[in-house]
Amino acid sequence: MRRRGITYDTGFRHGDGPSTHEPFDAAAVRRDLRVIAEELRCTAVRVTGSDPDRLELAARAAADAGLEVWFSPFTSDLSTGELLDVLAGCADRAERLRTGGAEVVMVTGAEHTLFTKGFLPGETLEERLALLARGGLRTEEIRPRLNAFLAEAVAVVRARFGGRVTYAALPSEQVDWTPFDVVGVDLYRSEETADVYPYAVQVLGTHGKPVAITEFGCTTFRGAADLGARGMFVVEWDGSTPRALKGDIVRDEEEQARYLRELLDVFEENGVDTAFWCTFASYNLRGRFDAASYGLVAVAGDGTWERKAAFAAYAKANSAIAASDGR
Repeated sequence: MRRRGITYDTGFRHGDGPSTHEPFDAAAVRRDLRVIAEELRCTAVRVTGSDPDRLELAARAAADAGLEVWFSPFTSDLSTGELLDVLAGCADRAERLRTGGAEVVMVTGAEHTLFTKGFLPGETLEERLALLARGGLRTEEIRPRLNAFLAEAVAVVRARFGGRVTYAALPSEQVDWTPFDVVGVDLYRSEETADVYPYAVQVLGTHGKPVAITEFGCTTFRGAADLGARGMFVVEWDGSTPRALKGDIVRDEEEQARYLRELLDVFEENGVDTAFWCTFASYNLRGRFDAASYGLVAVAGDGTWERKAAFAAYAKANSAIAASDGR
């Protein structure tokens, strides 16, 4: 792969509660980004979150650490008009960073059919998730609206930003990738998709553009590899605050590390250009709740963190690739 990356959450905010990264301390963020570059040996970071100021701060820290920055606003329950305003402002910030010498890719948001109003029925994320759980997603109806919006979003971004542009899509969204420079899909392997997962990755390359797996990952308990993107569903949530773990959860760092190694092999074998493990740290899943975290570090109650087995696995893989490239 050309770029080996990880996502860095600056704080996703849904509703009136706290974001998923509290407190947000600038010095700690800079430390995290240096660890990503120097210890994990990543070459790119997808900086995500709802607050443009936080995104810009983390993006600058990433650039200072020598990382390629994927500037990726991640919002919830905005209208399409509100989201276009956010994307315009973020494109301005990303362009300032790019013209200052950083390598920057602008991501026009993520998984809009779920997180943005106007594509699925429902004013809230919870209502749209409930619709999906009932099998109410009709992609043939959503696709034209989504692609019309994405074309408008790309035009808004390109008017302000001179670098490459992509989107972090759900596999089900059937995106028209014509206006984009990079095909970007959040693609988790689960028990249901394990047999076809390599083929699904391979198909992404048929668009004739570089492929980015904008999210992949596994949480940290026995059986999590079979769940893929559903690994956090073992948490009873109050907004972004965990209240309890459901069932008999057995922590298993090796399962997470094994999943990481297996998917890196799939990406290498199928020509993926860039891949982002989700995520470096889940600051809202501390202590025992780390079992339900995708993070490569385990966050303690006081906000400090420790490296997990998957951290060591990713660092080893990245170091081997860097050595083979002569870096």
